[in-house]
Amino acid sequence: MEFRKTPVEGGFILADAALSPEPDWFDPDYWRRAGESAPMGRGRGVSVSAGGEGQWVLRHYHRGGLPARFAGDGYVWCGEDAARPVRELRVLAGLSAAGAPVPRPVAARVLRAGPLYRGDILVERVTGARPLADAAADLSLARWAEVGGAIRRFHSAGGWHADLNANNILLAPEAVMLIDLDRGRSGCRAPQKQRHNLDRLLRSLHKLGLMPAAGEGWRALLAAYDLPAAT
Repeated sequence: MEFRKTPVEGGFILADAALSPEPDWFDPDYWRRAGESAPMGRGRGVSVSAGGEGQWVLRHYHRGGLPARFAGDGYVWCGEDAARPVRELRVLAGLSAAGAPVPRPVAARVLRAGPLYRGDILVERVTGARPLADAAADLSLARWAEVGGAIRRFHSAGGWHADLNANNILLAPEAVMLIDLDRGRSGCRAPQKQRHNLDRLLRSLHKLGLMPAAGEGWRALLAAYDLPAAT
């Protein structure tokens, strides 16, 4: 997948070379005025309809915890390649090309202000999907196995997720997708880091109160992933 860089006031847009990006694409109010947006839930971004271009999700990069008190939504500028929207866009492109179950990247915007930058990303929307966190309680064993197979394909493609929790796995009618690859990696072949993803997901299920009720499902997931069922 090729990207084209377009200068804008205060920064730049990096987008699929087949598109002609507009600064308005990164303004939630633009989509609201057009009647083409809907919130995805706290911290999940905004779903937008881009007409013939398809259904997208617009997400702004927010800091969490103590750093947010001092820098708000700003990040220290360390060069274009280190900017989080750029990195996520390229990770998604590499994983998509390798056949991983991740959304197709669309575009990213970076705006600089002195030593800080702010960022946004647009990715393809997974239509008709709901998070594993919402579906786990009544999920069939076959669907749990699909989740395990999707994670396996993600890892086989060289993916590593920085926060693989039950909210970052979407179940659509025809697919299982892993989303929110901020700080994720492509080209990762370290089994211990891949196992870390599964451990993080299991902790998430416990934290949400979905275990041990989902115990059989978890074992089906591990069997599809081809790992022993240690919990």
